[in-house]
Amino acid sequence: MPSKKIKRVGILTGGGDCPGLNAVIRGVTKPALDNGLTVLGILDGFEGLVEGKAMELYNKDVSGILATGGTILGSSNKGDPFHWPEEVDGKIKIMNRSKEAMRNYDAWNLDAIIAIGGDGTMHISHQLSQMGMNVVGVPKTIDNDLDATDLTFGHDSAVYVVAEALDRLHTTASSHHRVMVIEVMGRYAGWIALNGGLAGGADVILIPEIPFDWEAIYDKVLMRNMMGKRFSIVCVAEGAKSKDGTMIMKGKDIKRTDPIQLGGIGEYVAKKISENTGLETRYTVLGHLQRGGSPTPFDRILSTKFGTQAIQLAIKGQFGKMVALKGNEIKSVKIVDAIAKQKLVKKTDQGVLAAKAVGVCFGTKDL
Repeated sequence: MPSKKIKRVGILTGGGDCPGLNAVIRGVTKPALDNGLTVLGILDGFEGLVEGKAMELYNKDVSGILATGGTILGSSNKGDPFHWPEEVDGKIKIMNRSKEAMRNYDAWNLDAIIAIGGDGTMHISHQLSQMGMNVVGVPKTIDNDLDATDLTFGHDSAVYVVAEALDRLHTTASSHHRVMVIEVMGRYAGWIALNGGLAGGADVILIPEIPFDWEAIYDKVLMRNMMGKRFSIVCVAEGAKSKDGTMIMKGKDIKRTDPIQLGGIGEYVAKKISENTGLETRYTVLGHLQRGGSPTPFDRILSTKFGTQAIQLAIKGQFGKMVALKGNEIKSVKIVDAIAKQKLVKKTDQGVLAAKAVGVCFGTKDL
């Protein structure tokens, strides 16, 4: 039992947005209010915690938002209190404003914060908890790269968008006898490309964890063409790279904790295929379409389970923990364990083996 009964909780959505955030906010707020707690919605992620931006949340605020995409609280992937960009004498200087975050936490009379986010949000949450803040984490990322949970909410919705896009590309690719390359999100983890490509019937899947050989890709699309299959679908994660190359970057933003901005691999792969096979090739970049729109029914359910379990952890005083899906049950893990390592695709994962079994090429001749 907690030494002090909590009366007031804050909730924030950090990092990039994704479908299901509002469902978690609803899943936290409704039970909290029913248990006599007050709830403060912190605006724009950790930016709001540092700058003192927040709003009280009532039942009317979370009514009808289960199926709504985005987040009613706003979000930001540039609001790291420990890596805060400020312009000083015309130059960007990185500052530590964690003490201001703690001051606002105390000024708002918060007993705990429910932090919804991915790897970056959990790292920040762990650092703040070491400073004395009571934090409960909720795992959100379309990349599905948090190792301590079987699945993060938002991933299923992103995979649905990729699969639907591939379904549409199949018809135009077959009509014009083209190779169609689709670039999807996934900086270091290729789960979206793997699962979306598998669901959408991609012929080639390129992911960051398996550096690819150009010749293997050329051979795959040429062989399909020779066998009368006059089109091919290539699904490539933005962080995919060749065996002798690096990730394709479009720029850097030092205001972000991870400054690398990826983009362009889809266009590059399409150009290389066209030049080296003679096959007409086009590319499509899904970009932020994968983050937008209404969550799938699976994500609505998972988000609600995560939210309701998170507020229960807070009520019980079990701080420094993150809710996690283990099999079919919602459990809790220590945040420090959740950020110990990224969950990356392995060559032995069932999704990879299943894709290979039905003829998918991963850009290597040995897989």
